[in-house]
Amino acid sequence: MIPKLLVATRNPGKVVELSQMLGDLEVELLSLDDAGTDLEVAETGTTFRLNAILKSTAYARETGLLTLADDSGLEVDALGGKPGVHTARFGGPGLNPRQRYELLLRELVDVPWERRTARFRCSVALADDEGFIGAADGVCEGVIAWEPRGSGGFGTPRGRGARLRHPRQDHQASHQQQI
Repeated sequence: MIPKLLVATRNPGKVVELSQMLGDLEVELLSLDDAGTDLEVAETGTTFRLNAILKSTAYARETGLLTLADDSGLEVDALGGKPGVHTARFGGPGLNPRQRYELLLRELVDVPWERRTARFRCSVALADDEGFIGAADGVCEGVIAWEPRGSGGFGTPRGRGARLRHPRQDHQASHQQQI
């Protein structure tokens, strides 16, 4: 019998992406919808890691399944680390991802290149029905580009939305060098 891993998302694309990353690992990935849960966990943590832990432990208790949850977003130094854990809600309710990154770029309009440093931060947490098992964090450092690139949304890495550009690339004009 293949073990099941609940991925704390309703986004089927995220489940597919994780499945590709896990490669040969023999595990059946389930979304929240696949698991039949209607539970919505509020992201009330002050860090991405805390939000991932909140979600993984709540969904594991709810479903009895080993659960992997994540939280991620953009931290811009010139904005005091904003939007941070509020990336998905940056600018308030009702804004779509394009409006969010347009707002971010407006807030940075007078910020010189050398002060546009930022990072995309992601945390993942694993829990079972007995509680928290562990967590890991990753960071992609860069600089906010002058204009949006891609189409995937706000606060996302590689090929999507408002762009992080690696500081070593500040002398290169090629847009293919974006990260």
